[in-house]
Amino acid sequence: MRPAPGEVLHFSEDPGIGVFEPHVAATAQLGEPLVWAVGAARAPDYWFPRDCPRAMAWVTCEATADDQRRIIGPGGGHRVHVIEYRWLSRMLDTQLFAYRFDARDFVEFGTPVPHAHVSRTAVVPLGPPELVGNLVELHEQAGIQLRCLPDLFGFWDEVVSSTLGFSGIRLGNAVRAEGSSGSP
Repeated sequence: MRPAPGEVLHFSEDPGIGVFEPHVAATAQLGEPLVWAVGAARAPDYWFPRDCPRAMAWVTCEATADDQRRIIGPGGGHRVHVIEYRWLSRMLDTQLFAYRFDARDFVEFGTPVPHAHVSRTAVVPLGPPELVGNLVELHEQAGIQLRCLPDLFGFWDEVVSSTLGFSGIRLGNAVRAEGSSGSP
């Protein structure tokens, strides 16, 4: 589930949103009211239940072969997403919807490389939300490894010190396994 050219997506478990009003999200690091969306490259970051903590890594042109072997591993592909075991059943049960928007209503957000799109005004989807489908199968179809671990923090420490691209979302919801020494 990715946006078509000229579109951006917003993923939600709520299929009944008619107008997206700018607001300050509870998890926001900025105090500015915004509507958030993503383009094709970052859409897979949101193929999860909303509150699911996840650590993600992908190959970039700066990535070393050693880091690719160490973190992406022999499972194939150029991207890996990691969740806690306790979220796997939610991955299988969650009904996630994608709202499509005209990208011209948004501006790129993030530095040094934009990772999202934002609107400072209310926006209306291009049509009704689309059911995303089975989130695990979506990862498989996209060639993205999906791993389950008891604790995300050891993986996260390896990723942030690597040459790979990475993102962590909702890491504040992660549970540290007993004996873990990793950091969020």
